[in-house]
Amino acid sequence: MADFSLTTLFVVPVGNTLPSSGSTQDLTAGQFGLFRSDYSVATAGNIAASSYFYAAQGRTNTYLQGSKRSDKIKGCPSGSGCSSNVTEWYKVVGNPIAANQVTEVGNFTVKPGEVVTLTLRAFSSYINTLYFNGFTRSVTVNAPCLECGGDPCTDVDVPALIDDLIYHLNLKAPGNNPDNISFSTFYQFQRIGNDASAKLVISGKPLTQYGQPCDVAAFPWEYDRMWFRTFIYSGPATTADFIVFDPCNLVAEPVVTQRSSYVSGSSAEIQQLEKNFYSYQAGYLKHLYRMVGYNENFESWVTDGTSYTTYYIRFNEYDKSAYQWGDYIMEDSTIIIAVPYGATSGIEAVLTAALGTPVNDSGDTTVTTSTTTTVWPSTSTTTTLIP
Repeated sequence: MADFSLTTLFVVPVGNTLPSSGSTQDLTAGQFGLFRSDYSVATAGNIAASSYFYAAQGRTNTYLQGSKRSDKIKGCPSGSGCSSNVTEWYKVVGNPIAANQVTEVGNFTVKPGEVVTLTLRAFSSYINTLYFNGFTRSVTVNAPCLECGGDPCTDVDVPALIDDLIYHLNLKAPGNNPDNISFSTFYQFQRIGNDASAKLVISGKPLTQYGQPCDVAAFPWEYDRMWFRTFIYSGPATTADFIVFDPCNLVAEPVVTQRSSYVSGSSAEIQQLEKNFYSYQAGYLKHLYRMVGYNENFESWVTDGTSYTTYYIRFNEYDKSAYQWGDYIMEDSTIIIAVPYGATSGIEAVLTAALGTPVNDSGDTTVTTSTTTTVWPSTSTTTTLIP
């Protein structure tokens, strides 16, 4: 979210039941609900008639504080002709599967005996802390002949060339240090096809998942993905920048068939948001101390391993006259409602009745898979799933 928007996060517990009666003071610990301007329960049938509504959640610790509650949100279903204080209303569907990059290298135009170099340059948050301009490494092989007789061979054995590249790509990193990073740390390789149109398929591996530290004040989670660039050219490995590299030396065509993506709505992501936005709605003890016992107010409603769909509502002050006089900058508010994937229908129905259909801002969450035939590393035909 943009800066200067006061943000309140509501994490809907697994198994949450929207209240059917009562008001905000009747919410049980963790229970989430939507309420009209008179604090009665909001439903899909009555929320549009209310001048504004609230999102609210019961707390475990109610000493000196009531339920956690949003500011006033003025709804306006699309086509109704009314005015609203909502400036953004969208959702991001939870997706626990991150796509890994897949690149196919084909259309080889190699001369027999020609020196061929394949260079891969990988990037990710952690890789970039170790290597300037990405983890870059190359392998160099000689293009084999398809047939050799009395005359110099004229055709290249493309499958044999790809197999030779894969062999060198799968070798361990040089040196006796076991911490040296090999290609196989981040990639997997296979050959598709048995003739001159064969392709080298390079797939990125899922990133290593690091454990959460036992420190409630730590902020360890971050968006990360691994992506890479592929260069294949004639001659030995070069130290020239590939931005200005001579395109005449290219001997094959790398094509990205699947781009890597981020996981969205994971339990680790939502747990991080709980820390980020905790102080905005804490009645007291707003700081996150390193020992959990020193902050009895902090509570988490995230269930590990659960994917969450997040709803974002950004809105201005309901009563604009409150900002008529004063030496300050107007601030808007945002609420984020994280709902367990598959349990969104009830909450979304009520919010849609008040605000209209949310914009789906999930992006491209498709992870493509294809069944391919490979003849590596043996001569038998096997079936492999990518990625």
